[in-house]
Amino acid sequence: MISTSLLLLLLAAIHCVHCVELIQPGSTVLTPSQSMTLTCKVSGYSLTDSSYCTAWIRQPAGKALEWIGYICSSGSTYYSEKLKSRFQISRDTSSSTVTLTGTNMQT
Repeated sequence: MISTSLLLLLLAAIHCVHCVELIQPGSTVLTPSQSMTLTCKVSGYSLTDSSYCTAWIRQPAGKALEWIGYICSSGSTYYSEKLKSRFQISRDTSSSTVTLTGTNMQT
């Protein structure tokens, strides 16, 4: 089981880091069969600006930071080999949000 509050968002930018707002319900403990969704509203740049990609990183309890993946201005996504079957990253350019969906949640 993993708490969604342990998932962190990292904005990866070529030139600089801009503000982000992570929208999530309170801390939630999931069983391995449950899925989770976190949405991040970005500001200070456009999700279609070719200078930026938005990345997600998690930190399971008691463990080091772990890169999940990122989505770039073209909509292309790249994932950690270890986690690619468990996470999906998507975006909505009209609302400037990036969403991380996880399945089979375990540490």
